[in-house]
Amino acid sequence: MPDTCAEPDIPTRERLLVATAEVLGRHGMTKLSLSEVAQQAGVSRPTLYRWFASKRELLDAFVVWERQFYERAVADATSDLPKAERLDAALRVIVDYQHSYPGLRMIDVEPERVIKRLSRVIPLMRHRLERLAPGPDPGLAVATAVRVAVSHYLVRSDDDADFLDQLRHAARVRHHAPEVNR
Repeated sequence: MPDTCAEPDIPTRERLLVATAEVLGRHGMTKLSLSEVAQQAGVSRPTLYRWFASKRELLDAFVVWERQFYERAVADATSDLPKAERLDAALRVIVDYQHSYPGLRMIDVEPERVIKRLSRVIPLMRHRLERLAPGPDPGLAVATAVRVAVSHYLVRSDDDADFLDQLRHAARVRHHAPEVNR
């Protein structure tokens, strides 16, 4: 995730979607302001409307972009690894994602919307991680890890190393060297 949305080398559409994550994390969907999204992205409001004709269109595109962002991060982290190491890499992506992604704090602003959305997100996460899980009964291990991730999201702590250890334990991933230094 780029630190600023106004970087000129980031395409305008991408900057608008990154800005949407920032604004959603501050105000939620109900109070999402297209003017604030445009300002956060470093573009004019008419430029925003060239890409997204309405708030609904922006939010629909954002949901797709957000899912693709996560999928790309997992794919990039696991692509060149042996099968036995892929689930651990995906769990590290979850920790990094929850630590750095601004849209995730929407739970603090609009908990009822987020909880409703989790019912759609949880099966997608499970499916993605099950494909990476080795060993017996990967469905149970992955489902447990996803529940730990959701619990951490709902009641956040600042200890990413503990979070990663909890995910690994839930998913039955053995790892010997610490990966998260925060």
